[in-house]
Order: sequence, then structure tokens, then C-alpha cells
Amino acid sequence: MNVWLDATWFIDADDPRVVTFAASAVGDAADPTEKAVRLFYAVRDGFRYDPYNVDYAPERFRASSVVESASNWCVPKSVLLTAAARSQGIPARLGFADVRNHLTSEKLKAQMSSDVFAWHGYSEVLLDDGWHKLSTAFNIELCDRFGVKTLEFDGTGDALMHPFDTAGRQHMEYIRQRGSYDDLPLDEIMATFAEVYGEGMIGGPRPGSAEAAGDDAFAS
Repeated sequence: MNVWLDATWFIDADDPRVVTFAASAVGDAADPTEKAVRLFYAVRDGFRYDPYNVDYAPERFRASSVVESASNWCVPKSVLLTAAARSQGIPARLGFADVRNHLTSEKLKAQMSSDVFAWHGYSEVLLDDGWHKLSTAFNIELCDRFGVKTLEFDGTGDALMHPFDTAGRQHMEYIRQRGSYDDLPLDEIMATFAEVYGEGMIGGPRPGSAEAAGDDAFAS
């Protein structure tokens, strides 16, 4: 089980910035389950989801880098939650799946030439009753804007993307499970991105934010 508590280069749970963030998030909580709940919300809402704020440099995926950002996307946010949990003595790892977002913006769909998001990331934490899968990608403000159900976690069950939004429209569809990982498989992720989205999307220029991309759906 130690591997789920160890610090790695990506999941640098021993970095002072990560330790401070986690300690502030859990506050006076002593119970591991309550700590996990507080960490979930701190990452979910503390970092706005922006699918255009993507930097594929390896150092940008380190938890100590993510914690200093104002906005990010699913994989880095999952790395941060995993590192924060480990820093608090909660065994944690990363989980991934390919998902189809039926409600993504037309601009983002056009840029990706797809509504499939390969290697959608989430965190998995081990509590007394077993593993819990926690997706912190969408902050509450974004959910309200899109009319999708906010993911909640009370220490039981999982917090994974809902299949339907608040109006009953199809939302998130899990189409392929990629499994659980003790560390970030960045090389595998990048290889899939190049295959699915093309080399240009990885190596080419990126807008850096939803505002710069002119996508009001994700802009702050």
C-alpha cells in the first residue's frame, strides 16, 4: 500500500506547496473520510475548469505546479487531488477513462475534431470501505452555466460524471476504461493524443485560455 502514499515526480505530495494546500483544505478534520471530502471540494472548486489552458510540458502536470494555477483541466486537477490526499496519509492513485461529452461547446468540438475526451482523469482514494473514484474536473460555477449536475462526494460511493444533465439531456458517456495508475502515465497519454487528435494539437500553438480562444462557454 505504500506506493499509494509515496511522493513521485508528478505526484509530489511532499512539496511544501502541496502540503500547505492540503492542510488548509482539511482544516480541523481528523477523520480520513472527512479529509477526503474536504480535499475533493477544495480541488473541484478551487481551480476553474478551462480545457484551453493546456500545457503539455511535463512540469505543468506536477501537483506543485497545478496548485499554483487559477484554472486547469481534468488530468492536472486529478494529479493535485491525488497528491493532496497522499500528503494527508490517505492512499490515492489516478484513474482514467475515455468519455464522450455530448454537451461540449461547438468551438471546442471543432478544435478537437471530436467530442471524445481521451484519458479523462480522475482520482481514486482508499477509505475504510474501499476505493472511491472522484472527478474534480468541473467546478460548480461551470456546472451551473452548462446546466449539468454538480458532482458531490460525502465519503460514500463515487463522484463520476453524470450521464444526463438537469434537463434530462445526454451529458457524459464513459466509452472506455483505461484503468488505475500509481503515477501519471504521461507518455501513454501523449501517444494517444497524437493518434486521436493529431500531432499538431500537441506541438502547435494553443490559445492558453477560453477567453483567448473566444469560447464564452468556458470563459470566466
